[in-house]
Amino acid sequence: MNSRVLPALALILSVGIFFVYVKPTWSGPLKETKVAIVNYEQALVAADEYKKKQNALTSARNAIDQENLNRLSVFLPDSVDNVSLILDINALAARSGLSLANIDVVINDSTTGNDGIGKANPVGSVDLSLSAIGTYSALQAFLVGIEKSARLLDVLDITVNGSETGVYNYKMIMRLYWLR
Repeated sequence: MNSRVLPALALILSVGIFFVYVKPTWSGPLKETKVAIVNYEQALVAADEYKKKQNALTSARNAIDQENLNRLSVFLPDSVDNVSLILDINALAARSGLSLANIDVVINDSTTGNDGIGKANPVGSVDLSLSAIGTYSALQAFLVGIEKSARLLDVLDITVNGSETGVYNYKMIMRLYWLR
């Protein structure tokens, strides 16, 4: 009888250990750990894909000629550099024969950076209001200079106040674009 009791006790003990310790451990902390491991593995795969994409974009950017990058940074700068822009416009006006009287920054809807549907626009803009005095040919030369400028500018509005002397007062609104 002793030979049958010992295996039965061992079986009952092993079933008890299974239900008291192994099953709760397996379905509790071990299951949570396995789920965490799967999530971490997915994050590692995503990080590896991101790193590959970043390296590809860096290689593509490095393949661009530095002169073209410099031209692009002048065309669409990464900040609003009002001082250099005003100096450039003033120099262009002086070369054209216009005399700038006043330059003001006008707040417009596009300075908020929102395109109306909740998505941020990567290109910002600022409107500049300027007053100038000069002849019509000077205005034409100034506008040709703005058109050929390396900086992205739009002339939105021009108001001309007439004169008997051939020297006119001009009020212009220009839009300056920059990369956020």
